[in-house]
Amino acid sequence: MKMMTASEVSRNFASVLDQAEHGETIVVTRGGKRLATIAPAAAANGSALAGFLADRRGALDESFAEDVLGSRDLLTLDDPWSE
Repeated sequence: MKMMTASEVSRNFASVLDQAEHGETIVVTRGGKRLATIAPAAAANGSALAGFLADRRGALDESFAEDVLGSRDLLTLDDPWSE
């Protein structure tokens, strides 16, 4: 775990994000006190989402399911920049 002041993080933000991307956790301090933690984001996948939704089966209203299914109609494989 690495500690950096808020000013250091501000000056080197791109580098801090690169470090987090490579597994480093950075504790941000201000005035000698811990202010925040920048850490790698947890990996997510489809099975995690499926498990989340399965755990809440019946707790989601009917309009939520309709919204999710309706969002498929918005997806397109066409390249909007090709014209």
